[in-house]
Amino acid sequence: MKKLILTLLMGTAASAQSLLSPSKQIQLEFKLVDNGKPTYTLTYKGRPVIEQSLLGLTLERPQALESDFKTIKAETATGDETWTPVLGEQSRIRNHYNELKVQLLQTTTERKMNIVFRLYDEGLAFRYEFPNQYRWKYFKVTREVTEFNLTGDHKAFWIPGDFDSQEYVYSETPLSAINGDQSQISNGIGFKGPMEQTRVQSPLMMKTKDGLYINIFEAAVINYPVMHLNLNPKTFSFRADLAPNAIGDLAYLETPCKLPWRTVMVSDDAKDIVGSRMILNLNDPSKISDVSWIKPIKYVGIWWEMHVGKSTWDYAGSQNAQNAQPGVMIPTGKHGATTANAKKYIDFAANNGFDGVLIEGWNVGWEDWFGNWKEEVFDFVTPYPDFDVKEVTDYAKSKNVQIIMHHETSGSVSNYERRLDRAYDFMEKYGYKAVKTGYVGRIIPRGEWHDGQTMVNHFNWVVQRAAERKIMVNSHESSRPTGVHRTWPNYVSAEAARGNEFNAWSTGNPPMHETILPFTRLLGGPMDYTPGIFEIKMSAYEPSKKEQIHTTLAKQLALYVTMYSPIQMAADLPENYEKHQDAFQFIKDVAADWDDTKILEAEPGDYVTIARKAKGKDAWFVGAITDENARKSTIFLDFLPTGKKYKATIYEDGKDADWEKNPKSYAIKTIEVDSKSKINLNLAAGGGTAISIFPAK
Repeated sequence: MKKLILTLLMGTAASAQSLLSPSKQIQLEFKLVDNGKPTYTLTYKGRPVIEQSLLGLTLERPQALESDFKTIKAETATGDETWTPVLGEQSRIRNHYNELKVQLLQTTTERKMNIVFRLYDEGLAFRYEFPNQYRWKYFKVTREVTEFNLTGDHKAFWIPGDFDSQEYVYSETPLSAINGDQSQISNGIGFKGPMEQTRVQSPLMMKTKDGLYINIFEAAVINYPVMHLNLNPKTFSFRADLAPNAIGDLAYLETPCKLPWRTVMVSDDAKDIVGSRMILNLNDPSKISDVSWIKPIKYVGIWWEMHVGKSTWDYAGSQNAQNAQPGVMIPTGKHGATTANAKKYIDFAANNGFDGVLIEGWNVGWEDWFGNWKEEVFDFVTPYPDFDVKEVTDYAKSKNVQIIMHHETSGSVSNYERRLDRAYDFMEKYGYKAVKTGYVGRIIPRGEWHDGQTMVNHFNWVVQRAAERKIMVNSHESSRPTGVHRTWPNYVSAEAARGNEFNAWSTGNPPMHETILPFTRLLGGPMDYTPGIFEIKMSAYEPSKKEQIHTTLAKQLALYVTMYSPIQMAADLPENYEKHQDAFQFIKDVAADWDDTKILEAEPGDYVTIARKAKGKDAWFVGAITDENARKSTIFLDFLPTGKKYKATIYEDGKDADWEKNPKSYAIKTIEVDSKSKINLNLAAGGGTAISIFPAK
């Protein structure tokens, strides 16, 4: 429900407006300064968070929407509704805010621009809106003026502002030490876009010296580039920085239109940032009327074995493909996606209660595409000779297991769009209900970036086309989500960050990595991180390999709770789970969809502890993770209903566990608990604890 509270007709003299959050702890002030330049400031409990910062856009030269404004009208309103997500971290979400809408008129051009501010108890959101207006329809954005002027040299958790990849290790430095174009040159990323020394990606998580947690992000990115942030290191001011298209423009728009929300979360408690639903709330309600087909999935798949070198995606090998006669493929014998291997995974899924099996490398085209910027690579319908689609599909159906389709585009988006309907026809023919899409490589059309307007539109368009076919989408190498899965709930998950796979063949993900993601990437939507790796050291597959998972085994279990996704993979090989059936039980038990979520402890870069209640069940699961430092803490189970006994099974690091020296040491114990109980956590370096809580019999 949204209720208009007050409407004021304004003149040029009365250009300042204030707004309070529902709790009255956060205050916004909007003001026109210096020849009608729009600005804003933000305070939290009387403490400055954002000092006076400019707002506006630069259009195709010589036009600009950044000065010469007067305020025509200011409206304040309140919104307060509770809505039910299809899949999510809680069954009901409250959307409560106060709003200020400022209608501006640029006196020299007579163009109208509205700036809408919303204050939630966890922070600020604002966006530019352009109403329908006389003699102004189409325009090009060449620069966004939006500023975030911070109050000092805050500690920041950042990754370089690469327009083509988010798959970076986070740096933890003061703002003054940001050096985005020189960091992490060799970290396993195959394709990188343009970077600048002072540009970082959003969401950007920060902590002030006096204990404020600040996060700059965005929501509802539709028909517009993803926002990066460019720092002025002298003033600690960020300006919005957007990926251009192939000819250097940022966005093509037409009135009426609304741009994405820019957000600033702030709190003196880090738990408020992790638990915020503000990004989701800023997106439109679901546009899918019948959502009965959108369901959580726990799956296994032919995938990790390629990363560890046991098998390959390709059938013939790149050398054979280059030397063979046209149309002739000579098998290497290492192809993973065979009919026989698929049946093994299907059996494993059926025997252990998993919903689906992902099969990568089933289709022709994998031999020589990587790095060659090829237009025509995959057709998404033709299997390799050793993979019988019908036989595998029929076998899966007989075991009540669904096959998850895989569409790797190789970055050739134009090719994928040409073939998308045929690819979805193929899925409908065989009854596939979910697809994992991939965008590894440089984008075709050439000159476009993953984070530009063209690609943002593509990612959203694919999800909408999938909704028409009742298909769920899990995207990899896409632009990072901004809560759009509220509007299109079939967009069940995405990667869009540095996932678990990097541990298999690169410098890996340091132990603090997973303690930062809940404060950054996960604010925008679920992440398919692919946890659950039990064989920690890659030397188990090849003695000369030095790579390893940078966690303990117990932490891999805890990630199923701390890294939210309604499509969760048990990513390791079946034989590795069979060696540790007792620990594997947690992965079989843990839910993927939730009625409630409690953030018990949180500190970015250090630790996160989360408790979640399974959807429609009287069962709770707890995940606790730490960085490279061992940690002890105590959690209280007061989230349990009173007067009822439960059985808690605790999967914890062994006494001698260490992510590097002894990562597979773990212990399991069972205790009786109730709402008055507390549990002492002992997390090893790079470790974690996972707990399942079921009613006592």
